[in-house]
Amino acid sequence: MVEYKRSRRVAELIREEISQIITQKLKDPLIGMTTVTTIKLTDDLKSARVYVGIMGDEKTKKNGLRGLERATKWIRVELAKRMDLKYIPNLNFIYDETFEYADNIESLINKIKKEDDKPTTTNPSTIDS
Repeated sequence: MVEYKRSRRVAELIREEISQIITQKLKDPLIGMTTVTTIKLTDDLKSARVYVGIMGDEKTKKNGLRGLERATKWIRVELAKRMDLKYIPNLNFIYDETFEYADNIESLINKIKKEDDKPTTTNPSTIDS
């Protein structure tokens, strides 16, 4: 049987709550389309790294991260209202590059597929008779 650390279970609950807070309660236009992908919570539950994916160009991503950093205290207050924890962890928002990495791999695969689909032409002078 697999044992689950309490910090993992709590991290998943925090991820769900922060996602709802960002999408439903937060009204900052800088944040835009933001997805909470992962939360890394320390074993003592006092510090959390919140990995977020932000849709848009580099400027949009920087502004979104800055907006989340500005709203950190407010998000912690909302989290405290929703969760029954002795301590609400300090939140540190970090941009998650997983989406960009996946897009890069997908574009490389598509490029390879296109090259494989091209008909190969052979030069008649190189064919042995």
